[in-house]
Amino acid sequence: MNITSLEQREPGTGGTSSAFDIGLRLSQLRRERGWTLQQASKRTGVSSSALSKIERNELSPTISTVQRIANGYGVDVVTLLNEKDESRSLAGRRSVTRANEGRPYQSNSCANTLLCADLLDKRMTPIRTVVTARSPDDYGSWPVNDAEIFVTVIKGTMVVHSEIYEPLVLHQGDSLYYDANSPHVWTSEGPEDAEVVWVIAG
Repeated sequence: MNITSLEQREPGTGGTSSAFDIGLRLSQLRRERGWTLQQASKRTGVSSSALSKIERNELSPTISTVQRIANGYGVDVVTLLNEKDESRSLAGRRSVTRANEGRPYQSNSCANTLLCADLLDKRMTPIRTVVTARSPDDYGSWPVNDAEIFVTVIKGTMVVHSEIYEPLVLHQGDSLYYDANSPHVWTSEGPEDAEVVWVIAG
């Protein structure tokens, strides 16, 4: 599998400043807490073997899996995917992400861009995504987490696959709100990759 790639961009620029090592970050957070892989697995709901592979950058976690790990560690996704102590909860705070900016996060199934990534401890995580997966087989496992998710398709056609529902086809302009407690994956359908905006809360 491809090694997870997360690059950080300097605020207000479209340029990339440095590569982010998610495996190293998770390993450091786990050791700071004094957890074994088994303890981290119990808290996150992600198997210890998967966590071990992620820490070694042998497995590329989806955003849903990253969300699950973040919940188990008691942080939000942006905090988990961030080496710096950036702005936290303050009255009146706000963040703007300009076109072609944001913090990229690449998995095997999607090219994600974290929006408003300079704000930590958010109650929701907005993400713009190009869905590159073309088959459920492109996923190593079907993610599950405790989050509620809103998604709207802004380009192309996306199919949501679930263990409890028939595949749901979403075209440009269509939206979906669902809880992610049941295994699910998403794929693109048609001549171009679907582009969507997610809002993950939980």
